[in-house]
This record gives sequence, structure tokens and C-alpha cells, in this order.
Amino acid sequence: MSQKFPRLFFVLLSVLFVLNLLQSSVTELIYDEAYYWYYAQNMAWGYFDHPPMVAFLIKLSSFLFDGELGVRFMSCVLSAGTYMLLWLLVDNPKKKDYVVHFFILVFSFTLMNAYGFLTLPDTSLLFFTALFLWLYKRFLKKEDILTTVGLGLVMAALMYSKYHAVLVIVFVLLSNYKLIFNKKAWLAVILALICYAPHFIWLYQNDFVSITFHLYERPNQAYKFDEFTLGFFLNNIVIIGLLFYWVYGAFFKYKSTDKFSKALIYLVYGILIFFFISSFNRRVQAQWTIAISIPLAVIAFGHLLNNAKSRKWMYRIGLVSLVLLMYARAWMVYYPLFPMHFETHGNKEWVNDLKRKSGGVPVIFENSYRRSSMYEFYSDVPAISLNNFMYRKNQYSIDDSEERVRGKRVLYVSQYRKSGDISYMHLDSTVFHGIYINDFQSYRKLQCIVEKPETGIKYSLKVYNPYPFDVPLEQLKYTISYSNKHKQVQQMRPLKVENTSPQQALLKSKDTIYYSFDLPLSTMESPAYFRIGIAENGLLPGLNGKPVKIE
Repeated sequence: MSQKFPRLFFVLLSVLFVLNLLQSSVTELIYDEAYYWYYAQNMAWGYFDHPPMVAFLIKLSSFLFDGELGVRFMSCVLSAGTYMLLWLLVDNPKKKDYVVHFFILVFSFTLMNAYGFLTLPDTSLLFFTALFLWLYKRFLKKEDILTTVGLGLVMAALMYSKYHAVLVIVFVLLSNYKLIFNKKAWLAVILALICYAPHFIWLYQNDFVSITFHLYERPNQAYKFDEFTLGFFLNNIVIIGLLFYWVYGAFFKYKSTDKFSKALIYLVYGILIFFFISSFNRRVQAQWTIAISIPLAVIAFGHLLNNAKSRKWMYRIGLVSLVLLMYARAWMVYYPLFPMHFETHGNKEWVNDLKRKSGGVPVIFENSYRRSSMYEFYSDVPAISLNNFMYRKNQYSIDDSEERVRGKRVLYVSQYRKSGDISYMHLDSTVFHGIYINDFQSYRKLQCIVEKPETGIKYSLKVYNPYPFDVPLEQLKYTISYSNKHKQVQQMRPLKVENTSPQQALLKSKDTIYYSFDLPLSTMESPAYFRIGIAENGLLPGLNGKPVKIE
């Protein structure tokens, strides 16, 4: 081990690990971390937005620590592992003389730096991408059974981290098409699929809710060059940071000399081209291309070792980047350092204020999985997001969160109310109002299934009750919302339905009731989709039906 890692490497890695532990302990959670912490409270083989790896890491952290470190500890461990793997991926005897340069280079990668302590799906994606490349490099040298099994397990771990991980696997395999005829490669793939089977089963049991949402139901917007395509290019500068000129310069000069270097090139170009094409359809978030940071770091360090001029400038700019990123880390903890609000600022304040004013009753946040999970993390009081027709589905739509507040006195909090029984303010001066509801009842899991007419104009509507109890029909009112071609809701109207089932007062548990309806005229221009919702007990309509395309 000492032959592969100089003593200075472990000294600097230890310093970085302690820094990330300290940062994890004193920095408040960002909203996505709180949401994934909520995942981890009920471990499963899948969740609405992502596979389960992020929840698994948080669960492991929680066994060892409380508070923020109980969410982030494993991220610090994986980050240290990523640095070690990146070092191993570079074959150059001169690298032992440039350990400091290596750490300054990798530390300068903006998002890789942040994922050194933040716990997000991309944290494990980075680590397993590096581990996958390291194993693939070994596999090219010697196709032994241990490496083959390792590749299979790591491919599964990649896919358990994030669905985008399939791009990492596909583009590396495409760089070496002869693997199609390699029995060991097929063994690794089969093992990966076997290990991933529990998630496939979870998807099947949950009607492929994650895939359906990401591919079909996710709201979008009209194409804008500056936000979509130009934003894609800017994001790929941001994820690298101040060294982007030298890092991308090193990549464009990089030449393939063997199958492994070819894999690095395919991986970067493949992911960039894939999301460049995607940018003409939707906004590409910065972290979607984060996996390219691994091959780019390997290539950039190799270039640094062999080019004295670039090495000098990368070292200088890297030091500037180090100072700025350390200042940004401090600002994430202490807001007055920079006049801009971030997600890590003021969460404990608004949570404590709301908990005091609410009297500690469960809180229902209208259309906010972010605030509900953040509130529950810091207050230790049950909180859920109740999603309506103006929002989107999330984990609270498919789990048993409704049952945690059913029949209880709750505080219903909305950003859009003008008044209420209580009010509180966030650090950015946004005011929220809340009203108390006694004996809260909602039925957001009622399923509205629309069937288009083969002849005539009347649509058929089936309403299925998945609950283990009967639902009073008198508490339900039906609505229809119209959306544009980007699935953005533009109008909501009451829906008159005609009962085609025998008259009944209750929708029995696990039973279905049948209606028909005429599609009401919409005042919006050229509606593209409609969606049926149910407004129960005075609440705003839910997302009970799927978007239906208007022919």
C-alpha cells in the first residue's frame, strides 16, 4: 500500500477527511439532503425520485452519529475513497512528486468538492464511477473471477446510486465492442442484473412510478436557448470550476493509446453528447453530467505531470480556487460572509419558530417535500407534503405518510395563503401562513383512471380505492385541470360526473366505482393534456389521475 500511496498522500487525505467531517457537522442540511433523510426513515428497494443507495448511505451514517453528521458521514468516507481511486487510475511514476498538485486539482472540481460532504445520489455515483473504472482497468489486464465479480457488483451499485449511471456503463462498454463476445463480461452483466433485481421488482410493484414520472409526467417548459442549451455549456464549466480551461484543454489534447484511455474518452464525449441533445428538450441540471469529473480528473492530472507550463498555471489557479472554495464552505455555515441566502442558512430558526407557534402538532406543508422533510429533521415532529394539481408527485405521494396524520389535529401550511391561524418567516423574508384542521382526512391515493371513448364524446372514469378502509363519496368532489404541451397546469375547473354504478354512499376498500363525463370546454388556448383530480374535505384537488393527451 505504501508503494502505491506516498506518506504525504495519506497526510493530505487525512486533513481533507477531517475537514469534510467538520464541515458535515457544522453545516445545516440542504433541502434535498433532508428529503433523502426522509427516505432513510423507511428503507425500501426504491423511492419515487431515485434508487435507494442514497437512503442506504444515510442509514449507515445514522447508526454511527446523530444530527447532520448522521446524514453525511458516509459521504466523507466515499469522498476519501474517490481520491484514492483517482490516484490509482493514473499510471505515471512522476505522480509521487506531485501529490500536492493532485489534491489541489481534485479539490478544485466544484461539485466533486461539494459532494465530499453533502449526501446526494451523485456522491455515491462519483465513487462507484471511479471504482468501476479501476476494476475495468484491472479487467483489461487480467480477466480473473474476482475482478469479474467486482465489476458486476459495482455496476449494480452504480445503478442503485442513480439512473444516469447507465450512461457510465454503456459508454465504457461501447468503447470496447469486443466485450460482446467476452464470457467474463457477460458474467459481470448478469451478476449486476441479478443484484439489481430487487429494484426492478420494486418498480413493477409501484407501476414503474419513477420511470413514468421522469420520462412522461415531469413538467417542462418551452425551449429557451439561454436556459437550455447555453445553460448546458455553462453548467459543464461550473462543475469543473476555475480550472475548466486547463481541464477541458487537457481532454481535447488527450489521445487514445489503449482500451482504457479510449474508455475515458468515450465516457466524457458520450455523456456530454447525450445531455447536449437532451438540452434541446429540457433544462439539463449541472449534476446530471457530474460523472465526467472522474475521467476528466484522471486526464487532467496526467497532463499536469507531463506539461510544465500547464502544471504551473494549474497549480496557481488551483490555489486561488482552494481559497475561494474554502471561503464558500465557511459561508455555507455563516451567512454574513456573503450577501446571498443558501439552503444551509436559517433552517433551524424557521423550524424552531414554527414548532413553537404550532404547539408541536403535526404539520402538513402544501406542495413542498423540501420543507416537510427539513421541518421533521430539525423538529422531530411528524410532517408531510400534501401535493395538489399545481405541483407534482413525490415520495409523499406513494408512501404511507397520510396515515401519520389521519384523524389528528394538524397545522396546514401554505405559501399562498394571505392569512391564517399562525404565520412564520423564512430567512429570505418569505411569509407562510398556517391553519389548524381537526380530524384531518385526505385521500390522495384514490386512483382516477380515464378511458377515451371509442365513439361519441363521453369519457369513462374509474375511481379505485386502494385504502384498507371505505371512503365516503359525499366527501369527494371531482375536478379537471388543463395543461399546455409542457404539462404546465393552466386552468382548473369542476368536473360533473355521472354515476354508472349502482348508487352507494361509500367507495369500498379495494373496490372501484364507475362514472362517465363530458370534457368541459377550456378557456385556455389549445390545451394539450387534462388530468382528473379529487378535492376532498375542502382541500385543493390532488393528482389522482395521470395526464391524458387531448387528441
